Amino acid sequence: MLIELVKVAKFPGRPWLADVRTSFGHAAVRWCGDQAAEPGEYHVEWTIDEDIVWGHNAKPAVGIGPGLRTGGHCVVLRGQLSLTEDGAALLDFDSTNILLDLADPLPEDVASTWVEFFIEHEKVSLYPYIL
Repeated sequence: MLIELVKVAKFPGRPWLADVRTSFGHAAVRWCGDQAAEPGEYHVEWTIDEDIVWGHNAKPAVGIGPGLRTGGHCVVLRGQLSLTEDGAALLDFDSTNILLDLADPLPEDVASTWVEFFIEHEKVSLYPYIL
């Protein structure tokens, strides 16, 4: 996914965070690239490093379409959920798939619905890559 990197910063006791913008929102998330990265456009892979627990950090979305915003002490990601036959879950985040770690199986009726995940800033990571 193409994002705009606004800045990279480090706060005491925390990992490097990137202030990023997309066409559907912006938030600060963990930056796993060059700490001296200049502002600009970057292609990135997204990961969520937290187990998904339906009803706790995953809920039905308010609205449809991809979304990214800050929600208190967390990042809110909105996307469309899909479940594979073998029980894995993916978040379609503006045509970018994020593989999810599930604490428990998700309810079957949430497949293909819009969902929101509420994840700590440091547990949403961006890995830049060059095309």
